[in-house]
Amino acid sequence: MGNSEQSPVQSVDRAVTILELLARQGDTGVTEIAAELGVHKSTAFRLAAALEKRGLVEQPGERGKYRLGLGLVRLAGAATVRMDLTQQSRPVCERLAVDVAETINVAILDADAAVNVDQVLGPSAITTHNWVGQRTPLHATSSGKVLLAHLPPAALDARLAAPLERFTARTVTDVKVLRKELERVRLEGYACTVEELEEGLNAVAAPVFADNRQVVAAISVSGPSFRLTEERLAQVAGAVRAAAAEVSARLGYVATG
Repeated sequence: MGNSEQSPVQSVDRAVTILELLARQGDTGVTEIAAELGVHKSTAFRLAAALEKRGLVEQPGERGKYRLGLGLVRLAGAATVRMDLTQQSRPVCERLAVDVAETINVAILDADAAVNVDQVLGPSAITTHNWVGQRTPLHATSSGKVLLAHLPPAALDARLAAPLERFTARTVTDVKVLRKELERVRLEGYACTVEELEEGLNAVAAPVFADNRQVVAAISVSGPSFRLTEERLAQVAGAVRAAAAEVSARLGYVATG
């Protein structure tokens, strides 16, 4: 069988092959897995055991037989939420981009950053900068503040434990000041940033809720400060909140009160 040591890439490839095999034929023993991979049974067992530890495969009863595990449901669910989010938000964001004539972004929380998963450029956009896939700091962006504001207290404390990086003279780096602002965000339903990430760039964002009443994303409007002035941010906030509420409803969220 050659070198018994597997490279990380080879191990990943073999693990994926196991998942594909189980998806194709259901309950499968180690002997069959080893034959499919062309490896010793001991190697097949180690790979299956690693997948079982992560919940990606399970042994339903008969020792040695494996099937796909519930861990895959969790991963698929996360992917489905993201696909549903972009599918449901796109037409709403396209209308919002026309209404406010600025750039619209949809962002989700990813560990200690906000990640933009979709973008629509408004007719007045003077830049074609693509924010999709980019990680942006939570404390210095309107979307990030929305996502922070709706975290459970312990999760919020963890993300505010490290020093807050300064990007411009207007970046909020005082944790007490930021916490007060996040309280306002929760009460008013939107967050603003005024040249806090980049000089000359302002933004306003509102939360998107899923059917489980959890905030799953933020929709933001951003534009140059000479056009999207502080005064106009307050005006645009209503449109952003309405758009976010529509997307929330599309995702099954039912508002109360």
